[in-house]
Amino acid sequence: MQPTYMDDAGWDKLISEVAQSFDDLTLKRGFQYYKQKRLHAFKMMTDREIMCIVEGREDYVTAVKLDHLPESRCGCPVSGMCKHMAAVLMQYAEDQERPVHSIANAKALVDRPKIPAKAPAVPGRRGEQLKKLAALIPGATVQQWREYMALILEPLIHTVRNPQYADRGLAAITGAAPKLSPAAGKLFKLHAHLCVLESLIKPGGQPLAAGLSTLSYSVGYYTSIAVSDLQKQILQMMKQSLPLAEAPEEWPRVYDTIAYLRGEMLAEVRDRSREQPYLANCYSLLWNHWITPNLSGPELYAKELVELKQAGEALSTSASRHALLLAESRMHVFLHEDAAAMEKLRTAAEHPGLHPQEVMDFLSPLAGARQWERLTDWLAVTGPLLSSRLYNLQDYAEYWDDAIHYLPEAEPRMWETLSGMLPLSREIYEEQLLAYGKWQEWMDIQLSSGHRPADFRVSDLQPVEKNAPELLLPFYHQAVERFVLEKNRHSYKAAVKLLKRLAKLYKKTKREARWNEFLDGFLDRHSRLRALQEELRKGKLIP
Repeated sequence: MQPTYMDDAGWDKLISEVAQSFDDLTLKRGFQYYKQKRLHAFKMMTDREIMCIVEGREDYVTAVKLDHLPESRCGCPVSGMCKHMAAVLMQYAEDQERPVHSIANAKALVDRPKIPAKAPAVPGRRGEQLKKLAALIPGATVQQWREYMALILEPLIHTVRNPQYADRGLAAITGAAPKLSPAAGKLFKLHAHLCVLESLIKPGGQPLAAGLSTLSYSVGYYTSIAVSDLQKQILQMMKQSLPLAEAPEEWPRVYDTIAYLRGEMLAEVRDRSREQPYLANCYSLLWNHWITPNLSGPELYAKELVELKQAGEALSTSASRHALLLAESRMHVFLHEDAAAMEKLRTAAEHPGLHPQEVMDFLSPLAGARQWERLTDWLAVTGPLLSSRLYNLQDYAEYWDDAIHYLPEAEPRMWETLSGMLPLSREIYEEQLLAYGKWQEWMDIQLSSGHRPADFRVSDLQPVEKNAPELLLPFYHQAVERFVLEKNRHSYKAAVKLLKRLAKLYKKTKREARWNEFLDGFLDRHSRLRALQEELRKGKLIP
């Protein structure tokens, strides 16, 4: 269903209830699960109830009631409010475009007055120095900008690295800057965010953690929240276009930004973590959203390939080699050299450290450019590379839908690719079978997998019942016999419930005679099961 956005009063009430219902340690653990992207099949059942599968030692079905949190439930062993519920609430906050750290820090936020971010005081000669530097910003280089920003942040060096620190740092940098053109202003704002991010993860000039993916364990809980918030702000900012057509004089700063992110991307540590290497993502966004829309020829892509090759000669770690291969592959895509791009991407995927979203990032520019044949080729190549079972393939399936809508002959390639990705693709494969009306194939999977009707909601089976009701007959028959074999009162009740649904299906398909024949045989086979006979009478299936 379409999300209904919570108003400010409802949001404040939710924060208060979170603070009352959860202890701080549970919220911290929930934040780790949220950051590690352990939530799958997140769905609003109603405006006030959420269902989600949260990956822990097992996959736990978690239901959260926003109106009354203590009534929420989870399949995990914990009695009461658990980290899985907290993670679901944080995902809800993200979907509502509310600050996730408000949930994570609920206990600290309740009853605490909101203090607006203020720029730190700038006393004495340092203040005069900053005023002079600020006046030079319109004509300064990116490197000079960054030196100015570092000076602005100096008074905050010994303060706690938390979301308030980040807010104060950004307010200090942007508040002191003079008015800039739209393009320069966006570039300045990007580097301001990146500078504050660096001060969080490299307070002494060296990273505190192996990489952004492990920040929450190495630099502290509140610093991790601050980093997460900055990441989202930067990503949203870079998804908006950069108006270089009206300001061609900003290209030197764009080149400096490319060089900066290239270096940071290649130095970024990669591991088997659940999170996408962040600076590599910034590099991708820079090209996709800020540079490519402003180019009319291939020269800059070719030049970047040369720069990457030169930078690659100095690399010493295999992790950096991943980033290099991905960046080179992206430039080959921009140059329409798909064979070379695919080869480099496959090579990068041979070793741990490649995040599934980095693979998916190759699809967006092709879909945006409506290059459906190329998109189909890339979907067939990238599907098998999405090797993480934690990755949600919904976006991948939607790209297939777009391609097939404009290129119907590509549908067989989708089925071939999705079937080749099993068992990883099972959930999305089954959803696509239903969406494309492949009722028989969908039912064959359920029967061969031993699934029962009880594994599905009635609404899940409605499309099959409406379009191919006869296919449900063996499904229900199989489940009835299994329930009877369990030989207990509860299973007999479940069997009778299914038998009544069978009766309706036989009537709907105008096979009442076959239903009567089956029921007579069923009663004869199980005539000695008195408890079953009693349940059949209660269900009015026999007199």
